[in-house]
Amino acid sequence: MQARDLPLNHLSMLQIEWLTKLTALCALGVLLLVPGPALALRPYDSTDADVAKEGEIELELGPVGRRREGSKRIEVAPAVIGNFGLAADRELVIQGQREVALDREPGEPRSAIVDNGVFIKQVLRQGVLQDASGPSIATEYGLLLPSVHGDKGTGLSVAGILSQRTEAVSVHLNAALAWTREHEPDLFLGAILEGPYSWAVRPVAEVFGEQASGSPRITSGLVGAIWRCREGLSFDVGIRRAHDGNETIRELRLGLTLTFG
Repeated sequence: MQARDLPLNHLSMLQIEWLTKLTALCALGVLLLVPGPALALRPYDSTDADVAKEGEIELELGPVGRRREGSKRIEVAPAVIGNFGLAADRELVIQGQREVALDREPGEPRSAIVDNGVFIKQVLRQGVLQDASGPSIATEYGLLLPSVHGDKGTGLSVAGILSQRTEAVSVHLNAALAWTREHEPDLFLGAILEGPYSWAVRPVAEVFGEQASGSPRITSGLVGAIWRCREGLSFDVGIRRAHDGNETIRELRLGLTLTFG
């Protein structure tokens, strides 16, 4: 019998609290992603080998973003990633972003909701990111969901993540294999470099390469900064330049990460 079919007195207070938090997270995601009114950690496309603590909700919001693909301008508002901490060093990840075409072609929809997905992230080895010794190792796997006014297919993704941190630098390495929404194999390799974690404002950088069968190779570089305003609240900025075949992509990312629960 599913939990929704149980009488209220059969549910523990902890279960009720978790269901309430999950419902609130889903509702917030819907409100942010309704049009009209990628495996990521802000401001990157890659991620680290850490998860939200059990019972915590971590929201990564990109309320301001601009991208130019060749001569085409796109506004990203907002980009949303919700991380819900589970037991046993796991988290549920739900993501998506709304894009608005500023230079529409005839018949092209004004907005779309893209890069939608739901994933489970699991820490395989507790390391420096979990206040232990040595590298942290994690995996992330899940579904690539159809877009609204975009790719209609469904895909799969599985990734391996390794993170190491010293007093001077943090390094996060990513390798991911996917079966895309167009039903083609895809390989992603990425690396994040961050300045001293003890600094309130630390410089950051990312490089990645991606190749899907039958599509041009994508190479990307990003530089930026993360400001840890206080415990549980950080702001970020990133400037990205990429090449997708013969097309140049330029992007500005501004956002924040908020943790509560």
